[in-house]
Amino acid sequence: MARIIDLTHPMGSGMPVYPGTEPPVFKQATSIQVEGFAEQRLTLLTHTGTHLDVPAHMLPEGPTLSNLPPERFMGPGCVLDLRGVNEIRRADLEPYAPALARSAFAILRTGWEEHWANPEYFRGFPVLDQAAAAWLTGFGLSGIGLDAISVDSTDSSHYPVHHLLFEAGLVIVENLCNLGALPASGFEFQALPLPIQNGDGSPVRAVAVITSHSFAKSPI
Repeated sequence: MARIIDLTHPMGSGMPVYPGTEPPVFKQATSIQVEGFAEQRLTLLTHTGTHLDVPAHMLPEGPTLSNLPPERFMGPGCVLDLRGVNEIRRADLEPYAPALARSAFAILRTGWEEHWANPEYFRGFPVLDQAAAAWLTGFGLSGIGLDAISVDSTDSSHYPVHHLLFEAGLVIVENLCNLGALPASGFEFQALPLPIQNGDGSPVRAVAVITSHSFAKSPI
């Protein structure tokens, strides 16, 4: 029997967004009392909340959501416990090389989810240095997930880590939570986006599916 762990922050009015980003609007459009059915009107950007970035987010010719099949957003995952690390270097990642070789998704647990909904969430979070990011691209991963708002610092204007990962064909899942409930490996990570035509990203419902057997690597 599989166990499902939800890795997604709830979405709603007042939720944290990337600094300078237009906040989402959630408005009741109809109600059961008046129209006989309830619907909400949502106004939000594609990189709101727990969300997935595809290369088209920053690369002019990068793959969009239209170019990528659903299986591209799921596969065996492993957790890299990087709590207490200020800048993530290759030496911090190397102990996880055997697990990375068996995985499609590297999930970076920095502990930053503890600051969600607080001002501290937007500054000082650990990020990969460029050498560490480049090293990760050598494992044939499908993507990187993390419990912070970005793989680059919020004061970056060139987004070097995004570019390194995107140029290697990886996707990025940001604003994950509940990573402390995950085992080090032996789970399938899933972060399915909405099928937005030519989309650069999408909110996702990210989950970990934990079973007793090992998963084969997902095709790239």
